[in-house]
Amino acid sequence: MREEIKAALKEALKAQDKRRMGTIRLMQAAIKDRDIAARTEGADTLVSDDDILAILAKMIKQREESAVTYENAGRAELATQEREEIEVIKSFMPTQLTDEEVEAAAAEVVAELGAESLKDMGRCMGELKKRYAGRMDFGKAGAVIKGKLGA
Repeated sequence: MREEIKAALKEALKAQDKRRMGTIRLMQAAIKDRDIAARTEGADTLVSDDDILAILAKMIKQREESAVTYENAGRAELATQEREEIEVIKSFMPTQLTDEEVEAAAAEVVAELGAESLKDMGRCMGELKKRYAGRMDFGKAGAVIKGKLGA
């Protein structure tokens, strides 16, 4: 994944696409920050692709919140900038599961784990995160699992 990001930065530099260059550099900085944090905690290796996907998902969520804030403040140009950055970041993410696929995956995990009550929600969410890192909106998945567990 790091190589893919590095290659995309080279392409953006050649094309003089300033928005894409800036966003990719921000992505690389966030990944490097996580690498440094992992090293200070004693890890010898760089963060994994799953961790990178989590970083990118967090960046998307931050930008979505910022875009809404900018729109509410009447700053449409800044909201547009945030949405453009979201599109750049999403281009590195795997395709997201549809609502129907989230529903099916949640049902499958609940059945496999034999989950019966809300006490099992943490186990179910953990399993979904392990299987579908970066491909699922876990906010929606949490609501689906709550529904299946009878909340």
